[in-house]
Amino acid sequence: MRAVNLLPGDANEGRKTPPLPVLVGCGGTVLVTLFLAFTFLSATSTVGERKQALTDAQATLASIPSPEPPPAIIGQIPQQKADRVTALASVLGQRIAFDRILREVSQIVPSDVWLQSLTASVPKVAALGAQPGESFKLVGYTYSQDAVARFLARLEVVPDLTAVTLQSSTGTTVSEHPVVQFSISAQVRAPGAPS
Repeated sequence: MRAVNLLPGDANEGRKTPPLPVLVGCGGTVLVTLFLAFTFLSATSTVGERKQALTDAQATLASIPSPEPPPAIIGQIPQQKADRVTALASVLGQRIAFDRILREVSQIVPSDVWLQSLTASVPKVAALGAQPGESFKLVGYTYSQDAVARFLARLEVVPDLTAVTLQSSTGTTVSEHPVVQFSISAQVRAPGAPS
């Protein structure tokens, strides 16, 4: 006969230990879940703090009174603007465009005439009954009296010049060449004066 053990065996004998990769996977999942929970709770706390800070800042901003300009200044602004526009228009209306006058004169100078000097000034307002002084003067040279007359005729058609007058025209010598030195004066037409 054979002996049979009727006592219950060890309780752990029938179980197997799970493999290592399963244990690592379960442990990793638990760690990731804990990290995500911590991050979520931290972010929720930060959002709450920032919402409270925004609410406090908006309340502070709402409590600051907005400055309003005095009504007297608001009423004066359009009038000041109108006064400035009027003053600017007045000044620009009296402006003499010397750049235009010089460009027109440069276009009519004959090829056989050269200028030594050109003087231009703003015309002075003459006293009642007095003759206004010259405000445009040219001194130059040419080879003949005919060239002086031709230049004088061309100057008379410049719209911004009036009373074009030959002051002098004399023969002289420049670098051993006979030439004619001339002096011409004119008046600059006042702004707004009829042509």
